[in-house]
Amino acid sequence: MDIEVGQTATRSLTLTQKHVDMYAEMTGDYNPLHFDADFAAKTKFGGLIVQGGLTTGLLNALVAMDMPGPGTVFLSHDFRFTGPVYIGDTITAIAEVLKVHPEKPVTQLQIEITRQTGESVLEGEAWCFTMQPEG
Repeated sequence: MDIEVGQTATRSLTLTQKHVDMYAEMTGDYNPLHFDADFAAKTKFGGLIVQGGLTTGLLNALVAMDMPGPGTVFLSHDFRFTGPVYIGDTITAIAEVLKVHPEKPVTQLQIEITRQTGESVLEGEAWCFTMQPEG
């Protein structure tokens, strides 16, 4: 796939309690913000939120499967969480190509994730490297 400056890709996911449970089982993140409704209701979020890793995980799928595509890994990223993601939210990751290295399979992306209301929940940039099979 030829990647060009200005090219975009999107990927969406509706996050469920099952996602939260599975992520906690894998990582050990049982923060009461994700599991204790009474606790979460008394915070500025007003209810249960999903783990940040579930939000950023959508970006892993976007770069590895959509753009730049298969074989792609993050070299670095700088993300800012700009809003909470609640259980039941549908989030959409949007990536736009800012730079393409002229000699290496390296790409710089502008990243944003929004929820179904259009509110931004994450913003940032990432550098990606696309592996090529040897031989």
